[in-house]
Amino acid sequence: MTSVGQIPRIGSKLSFEDDVGACKARWGIGRMDYIVPPGLYAIGHPSAEDPVLVTANYKMSYDIVRQQMANRNVWLLVLETFGINVWCAAGKGTFGTIELIERIEHSELVKLVSHRQLLLPILGAPGVAAHEVKKNTNFTIRYATIRAQDLPEYLDNGMVTTRAMRELTFSLWERLILIPIELVGALKATAVIMAILALVLCIFGGIAAGVAAVTGYLGAVLIGVVIAPLLLPWLPGRSFSIKGAIAGMAWALVFSVFIGRAGFTTPAILAALLGIPAVSAFYTLNFTGCTTFTSRSGVKKEMRLALPVMGCAIIACFLLLIGSRFL
Repeated sequence: MTSVGQIPRIGSKLSFEDDVGACKARWGIGRMDYIVPPGLYAIGHPSAEDPVLVTANYKMSYDIVRQQMANRNVWLLVLETFGINVWCAAGKGTFGTIELIERIEHSELVKLVSHRQLLLPILGAPGVAAHEVKKNTNFTIRYATIRAQDLPEYLDNGMVTTRAMRELTFSLWERLILIPIELVGALKATAVIMAILALVLCIFGGIAAGVAAVTGYLGAVLIGVVIAPLLLPWLPGRSFSIKGAIAGMAWALVFSVFIGRAGFTTPAILAALLGIPAVSAFYTLNFTGCTTFTSRSGVKKEMRLALPVMGCAIIACFLLLIGSRFL
């Protein structure tokens, strides 16, 4: 019990249910419902002098922060971001100035702490105007670290942000953990397209043609969604669509050898060499939304240049497939 009433006290140890929930969210299962109520929480037994951390109400963000606060006494102010992580919510404006001001006032934080300082994640900076928060609440903002894992060192180091704490990484593991939700996102469209390909080509070209088309398309999707993102730093070029097309071309060459040996015609082989890289390029371009180093203007520019090329390649692919039926 505090001077403003009961503040929920939360632990820093994650349960088996928390781990299962995080795994499900990674695969897009109940992703948008994976939230905690916004408001003020107590970790340990915080006093008026203890720090106030701010995070989003996406439960994975909330869990990562509280897990790092083991054996510490801190206040955790959770903003209503509608289940979106800090970085994305800052871009959308939900991890923003107005929400932070309202949450400070609603929680009556001024009555609970003697200091007037909030510790925000660095990736939340685009959404928050610190001077407006100061003007309306008298609380100053300090941007602590990018990763929650660095918070213990930050707090123990006199709240000094080192260069390493400001560096944003995008390692192989960090790319890998994003792939499951990308796969799930692509699954519905992929299933529909493969069903159409199988039906049409089985009717007009036979079962072998249907199986070949589905195999080629599925491989192109997996290249664009899985392989190209994993190999991102090593694929040549800066453009995501070019990286995806290069990776897709490798699969197209292998696939064309197999269908050539199976007796498919030259137009069918050319169709594969055009269509597969285009599909892979599209899905790799889609991965820009997950990356840490792309900009909105850069992505829009690439889309204006790449999408017409992909569209032309797909049209040419279908024309060649139609031609292969009659040649």
